[in-house]
Order: sequence, then C-alpha cells, then structure tokens
Amino acid sequence: MSSVLYDTPGPRAKRRNVLLSVVFVLLMILLVWFVWQKMDDKNQLEWDLWEPFTTGQAWTTYLLPGLGNTLKAAAIAMVIALPLGAVFGIARLSDHRWVRGTAGTVVEFFRSIPVLLLMLFANEIYVRSTDVSSEQRPLYAVITGLVLYNASVLAEVVRAGILALPKGQTEAAKAIGLRKGQTMTSILLPQAVTVMLPAIVSQLVVIVKDTALGGVMLGFAELLTARQTLAANYANVIPSFIVVAIIFIVVNFILTSFASWLEQRLRRSKRSTGAVLGADDMEELNPAGVGGTFGTGGEGGGPSGPTFPGKQP
Repeated sequence: MSSVLYDTPGPRAKRRNVLLSVVFVLLMILLVWFVWQKMDDKNQLEWDLWEPFTTGQAWTTYLLPGLGNTLKAAAIAMVIALPLGAVFGIARLSDHRWVRGTAGTVVEFFRSIPVLLLMLFANEIYVRSTDVSSEQRPLYAVITGLVLYNASVLAEVVRAGILALPKGQTEAAKAIGLRKGQTMTSILLPQAVTVMLPAIVSQLVVIVKDTALGGVMLGFAELLTARQTLAANYANVIPSFIVVAIIFIVVNFILTSFASWLEQRLRRSKRSTGAVLGADDMEELNPAGVGGTFGTGGEGGGPSGPTFPGKQP
C-alpha cells in the first residue's frame, strides 16, 4: 500500500532488500566470529576469568554497590535537571527581553562546556569553599556537573518542543482570553511532552553513562570504578568490561522501554479524549470574558447567546 511518504516496494526492490539483509547478517556473523577468535587467541575465554561473575562475592562486593552509586547519582541528577531545564526552556520563550537574554546566556554557557570539566570545577569548589566531606565530595561533584550540563541541553529540548507546536494553539488560547502562563501550563506543555519525550529519554541515557566520568577522574565509586577494583583482584580485565557494558545496556534498555511505554500511553490518552468545553468550563477558565461575550443575556450577548455542546441554553 502506497502513501505520500512511502511507496510499496516492487518485486525488484523486494529482492534487493532481501539480498541486502542476507549480506548484513553474514557480515555480522563474520564480525562475531573474528572477535571470538581474537579473544580465544588471547585466552580471554577461559572459564577462570568468567567464573567470578557466577559467584555472589563479585556482585555483592563490587558490581552491585557500584551500580547502586551509578543509579543514585543519575537519579538525583535527573530529578534536578528535568525541572531546571523546563524552567530555563520556558524562560527562553519569555516576552521579557531580560528574562529571555539571561536564560539564553546561562543555557549557552553551560551547554558549551564539557561535562567532565564541570565535574572537575565543581569538585575544586567543594574542596576549597565548602565543608563537604571527602567521602561525599565526588558524588556532589558528579551530580553538579551532570545537572549543569544536562539541564542546559534539556532547556533547548523543551524550547524546541514548544516551538514545534502549531501557532494556532497559542492563538486559540489568546482568543478565549487565557493568560500566557495558563496557555503554557494548560495547552502547550501537555502537548509538547509527547514531542519532547524521545529527546528527553536520550538525554537521560546520557546522564546514566556520564556518571562513569566521575569514577575515572574523581574516584567516584560508581560501576566502572567497581569494575576496575574487581579486575585488579581477579585479573579479568576484558570479561569485566564486557559484563559492565551489558549492565549499562540493560539499565538503559529498561529506561528507554519505560519511556516508549509512557509515550504510547500519552498518545492513546490524547486520542481517546473527547472532552468538550461547556459554558461552566469556559466561565471557570475566563470568568471575566464569559459574561460580556458569551453570556446568555445582557449587553454584548444577544438575546440568547451561543449554545455550547453538551449544555442546554
């Protein structure tokens, strides 16, 4: 079945697609075989190197505590960065030039600095200007760097998501007398969430992965640092890298799967919503405008006024 955006492939195109698929699968098999042979030649497939991961000590002593610190830092950074990014993203759309300019300067400044540099700078500030203990300092520095950078990126995501909506949404809100704050919170943001969600999830995945930078440079006891200690004790560097990579893949897959489920749920709820505004609803949204423009009598209303769907005149 053809459409404006997609043409149904013909017989030749179908044969070409099948051929390309077969070639791709064969290339992947060759790549896996090549990697397997190289690891076997270097004795990286010996059971002694993988056996520690079948025991509880490697997980309870190294991997699970490291994973817990990774999730802790990422979760705190997400909780702070998401609302902060939304605030700055909305501020960049302000009608006031000083608000728009200040928010834009902050966003562009922190978005242009590498997140690792922000972590190192935050760590030096905590060392020289605060009483944060040396045990908690790496966690604080990692969270600070993640929040400053990712909130700036999320601010641009929020701004782009709102601007992607049709201008008619804003014009319709102004037509019924809604203030800009009401328009933003009641009309634009709820619709923009589904537009922004894929980009937001991608940035949340980046937050989870960037916690490893704090472990490498600041000694934060996250998953990658725990892997280093485990590999030093069991002499299984390559297997430990592979296991930690699989853990990161699983964590990020769960995060993206949840986001996909949430996006589908939001889209279904919006498609199934058939609510119609009645006269009482309009009066609640705009009490000043209903009496003069949509009233059922008196000045400006005509003899009976318009009839709202779902309401008796």
